[in-house]
Amino acid sequence: MPRVHIPQEHQADPSAYVWSHFAPEIGAAAGAYSLAVYEHSRLSLRELEAARIRTAQINGCKLCMGMRPARDLPGHIERSGGNPAISVVARGGDAPDEAFYDAIADWKTADGFSARERLVIEFADRFGAAPQSMDADEAFWAALHENFSDAEIVDLTFSVGSWVALGRLTHILDLDNGCMVTFPQG
Repeated sequence: MPRVHIPQEHQADPSAYVWSHFAPEIGAAAGAYSLAVYEHSRLSLRELEAARIRTAQINGCKLCMGMRPARDLPGHIERSGGNPAISVVARGGDAPDEAFYDAIADWKTADGFSARERLVIEFADRFGAAPQSMDADEAFWAALHENFSDAEIVDLTFSVGSWVALGRLTHILDLDNGCMVTFPQG
């Protein structure tokens, strides 16, 4: 049950109600931040999804864990006032299958991840669960710099930061525990 009052007519999308009703200015900024990640990230869809799902697992956000870009992202972007035609999904590339998502929880031993995908999962894992573990880990930073440009590292940091913040908000306020475990369709 949500930790704040959600009127019955908004039960299908409690997050949108919370963002727009209780903190509209902050909610609008958060929405713009989230939209920017999906419209402007330099990372591939698989890389973004690897980091996003690991973050969702750490956050415990059921809504985030259930979201699948090909199915849900165009409608989410459109409802948010964005342009689905420029999203990471529209740019193409290999889309993750369910085996990919299932393997992320066991990323340290699972097969099938590229070096870059494994690094973004580790980055998201450490960012979400133990950010200080990256402070003096020069080998980790060297691996990141061998595989990513500085712009991609900053992009990844902003992306994971948005999911940590918004996924935790969704989970902590129990906006993800109802019947809606995927984004509503437009």
